[in-house]
Amino acid sequence: MTAWRPWLPDLGAGLLVLLLGVLEVFNIDPYYYVGDPRPALLLVVVGIAIAVSLSRHLPAAALAVVWVVCAMQVVTGTQLLMIELAIAAVAFGTARWGSAGTVWLSAMSIPLAAVITVYWIDSGVFYAALDTAGFQALVDQTSRFGDRWQVTAAVAGMAVLGVPWLAGLALRFSARAQQSRASQVVAEAERDQAEEIAQLREEQARLARDVHDVVGHSLAVILAQAESAQYLEDADTQRLKQTMENIATSARSSLDDVRQVLASTAANTSGVPAPRARHADLDSLVDGVRASGHEVVTTEVGTPHPMPPELEVVAFRVLQEMLTNAIKHGRRDRPVLVERHWEGDLRIEVQNTIDTTTDETRPLAVPAEPPDAGDPTVSGGQGIDGMRRRLEAVGGRLDVRRRTDPPTFTATAWVPVRSR
Repeated sequence: MTAWRPWLPDLGAGLLVLLLGVLEVFNIDPYYYVGDPRPALLLVVVGIAIAVSLSRHLPAAALAVVWVVCAMQVVTGTQLLMIELAIAAVAFGTARWGSAGTVWLSAMSIPLAAVITVYWIDSGVFYAALDTAGFQALVDQTSRFGDRWQVTAAVAGMAVLGVPWLAGLALRFSARAQQSRASQVVAEAERDQAEEIAQLREEQARLARDVHDVVGHSLAVILAQAESAQYLEDADTQRLKQTMENIATSARSSLDDVRQVLASTAANTSGVPAPRARHADLDSLVDGVRASGHEVVTTEVGTPHPMPPELEVVAFRVLQEMLTNAIKHGRRDRPVLVERHWEGDLRIEVQNTIDTTTDETRPLAVPAEPPDAGDPTVSGGQGIDGMRRRLEAVGGRLDVRRRTDPPTFTATAWVPVRSR
């Protein structure tokens, strides 16, 4: 029953057409015809009822049934019935629900049917049909045209079918426009959702990079300080206390940085204003590495320029990761060279001597561009990739190179001093 429920209105319309058609057929006086015309007329009525029932769900089949019925009338000489005006419902259904081919076939069928009907019926049948429909005034007007009544018949027939066909076509285009608007709304909602997911993933990636930089740098400094404490003499308690104080300071600074990163991420996702970030002091990074026992030689060329906070943070995180790599992979008995050049953009370069005695000291990096001949590169790592992503996001770039003579690793970053 559920499968037939959509068909119930259509079957009801077909039964109504069948009932009215049967009543019309049995009201015809068979004595004006040669033989009893009612069997043929009943077939016409049944065909029209079937076509009306199919016009919504199977408009192409409904159009075919109409043509079969009309062809049968022409071949057998069966005259027109008023119930055949129900073919207008088929015209409406083909234009509203039919395929593109069905719409075109129905459009061509309307004038073709009008021509065939005009040449087939006689004037008496035409006037009788108009009179039965209650159009006596139209009968009086067209009867004065003599043989030109066919023009009126053709126009009337095309109007009976053409008006509902045009109405169906208009509703068809209206429904498509509504579907298009609904599809556009769904597409925009999906696009907004995709953008939101991409933003959340970018926030997660940024959080991972920030935590990696902060924790990695702090642990590298703390580890270096702890290792240096192993070589202190037992009597040198003052230097041991200083080392432990440096470790505690590095740990507190790391915790503060992690809290700041987490707070800023929570603010971005909840809309609550983020707490004010600490000033990104590049010199404090160098001082922290020196406190761990590493020798750092710094050079600054040009006049420093004030930078927007977001670019200042990028420069701070990039230098932080460069120094972390230098501590982890460089020799402790060789100085780390840090250069800052203020030449339009800020160019930061960190160079450390590579410890070639162990594979664990090889820096993990991928060059931003193919290196020069004789400058082999090494495989990629999360820290180098994080630096590159940070710089590219603000219009900067990164270059990392490893040289064998002398065995050094150099990382160079270009950071814009103005937002772009």
